[in-house]
Amino acid sequence: MQVLVPEIIGTMLLVLLGDGVVANVLLGKTKGNNSGWIVITTAWAFAVFVGAYAAVTMGSGAHLNPAVTLGILLNGGITFNEAIWYWIGEMVGGFLGAVLVWLHYHPHWAETADPGLKLAVFSTAPAVRSTAWNLVSEIIGTFVLMFGIFAITGATLGNGADAVAINMGALGILPVALLVWVIGLGLGGTTGYAINPARDLSPRIAHAILPIPGKGSSDWGYSWIPVVGPLVGAAIAAILWGML
Repeated sequence: MQVLVPEIIGTMLLVLLGDGVVANVLLGKTKGNNSGWIVITTAWAFAVFVGAYAAVTMGSGAHLNPAVTLGILLNGGITFNEAIWYWIGEMVGGFLGAVLVWLHYHPHWAETADPGLKLAVFSTAPAVRSTAWNLVSEIIGTFVLMFGIFAITGATLGNGADAVAINMGALGILPVALLVWVIGLGLGGTTGYAINPARDLSPRIAHAILPIPGKGSSDWGYSWIPVVGPLVGAAIAAILWGML
């Protein structure tokens, strides 16, 4: 339970800054309007760094991602009971971060005509809608994330898999942030690289609940892909890593 508050705060900061940059780029009459994909992927990478650094210094393994928690659980780094507290913290933090983005950009929702852009602030969507291939994209992206985390932290089965803070110290988060950056640049063009259910599902719930003018649908028909895909990708990475 000691990881609950750090994971809430860390994931909240992750989503606040990550969804915040998307709002800055997409919403009407912002200073960063139309500044592009490089801005979004760069800020998301640093959002990972800020959120994870905060969580590490507060005493958690800085997962900030239910898929990462699953991978570390399967690799023997944490117990199932510990994983539950990570998952709760991540989902609550993701929701709170999304609410803060809504508050921060409050005047700009009414200045944005396209409901799709409003949803894109909170959650991902495919560039080309194809259920099977969208799922494959999320599996591959999260596999790279999870396998990269294991490689960067030097995690070994059942020993130190709960990861960045234990094996490398707080600055060990920086290579993970760079990993997220290159995933966004190299693999993000298909589905927007959710690679994190707490980054997608919790803000999508916030989008559905919050009184956003002209917001449109929350696209629940697609919502399972950025949840299932990351969990499958992380599980495959954990299994493969454990075989090495």
